Amino acid sequence: MTQATQPQQRGILMTDTALKHVLALREQQGQDLCLRVGVRGGGCSGMSYTMDFEDASNIRPDDQVFDYEGFKVISDPKSMLYIYGLMLDYSTALIGGGFKFTNPNASQTCGCGTSFSA
Repeated sequence: MTQATQPQQRGILMTDTALKHVLALREQQGQDLCLRVGVRGGGCSGMSYTMDFEDASNIRPDDQVFDYEGFKVISDPKSMLYIYGLMLDYSTALIGGGFKFTNPNASQTCGCGTSFSA
């Protein structure tokens, strides 16, 4: 795993590799978007991670906003109860590559890597 780009007091941490990949994906969108990270009910273990780009004008007053050198990562307060301290990484491996979520609040995770229980 690569070094986190921000100090450990952040609610959502991103490795340099994950940040570079997210910024490349955002550039393909052709807009100045932020990344919303959250959870929803469902998945193999009861909850699954959500991650999507959205316009900064959709940031709500109660959202938590984490700034990564001008790129904003946002999450709603309810999701933060389950993902505070989450480390987002990215792997380029041919098998099992993609975004990886390491959640210190998860009591159980699924083999798919996108589902957990807390």
